[in-house]
Amino acid sequence: MASAASAYAATGAGEATASPLRRILAGGRPPPPRVSFLSKLPPGWASISLPPGPRRAAPAAAAAEERVEEEEEEPAWVELEPIGSEQQLDRALAEAQQLGLPVVLLWMASWCRKCIYLKPKLEKLAAEYYPRIRFYCVDVNAVPQKLVNRAGVTKMPSIQLWSDSQKQAEVIGGHKSWLVIDDVRRMIDQEE
Repeated sequence: MASAASAYAATGAGEATASPLRRILAGGRPPPPRVSFLSKLPPGWASISLPPGPRRAAPAAAAAEERVEEEEEEPAWVELEPIGSEQQLDRALAEAQQLGLPVVLLWMASWCRKCIYLKPKLEKLAAEYYPRIRFYCVDVNAVPQKLVNRAGVTKMPSIQLWSDSQKQAEVIGGHKSWLVIDDVRRMIDQEE
């Protein structure tokens, strides 16, 4: 027992004199960093709080805000207006025909993963062509089958270009979304 106690004392004494780096290399953990915070303010110190008030922006920040406001003439994205019935589609097509604008229809389903990924990219594309072209989306599960058959939609997502209330061109988006967007852009540019 005496030998175990002397061995313990020897290792304990060795650790006390060893550097922290040596203890880390020997497989021990480094000592925790010593950080102390003042839990109480020393006598004579006072704590103040300022009421919230108006803050002035730095001149450079104010100039940047003005530039952003000037550049916001064109939107970054345009939300695709949903079509929920045959009458609503007829109204949208008639209005576009009166204005002489083509219409892009995204035929999608809420369960279709590729449709969900494609929709935000089409919203960005809609911003590029805003206000020359109207963009709409139709959820095939939310409209009568008669409307889906009228448009000739068999696969999703389908992106159709309509002009003068007639379907002019179609892109079926079964591949990568950026390729679909390129195809839609070519389809629009050929029609314009």
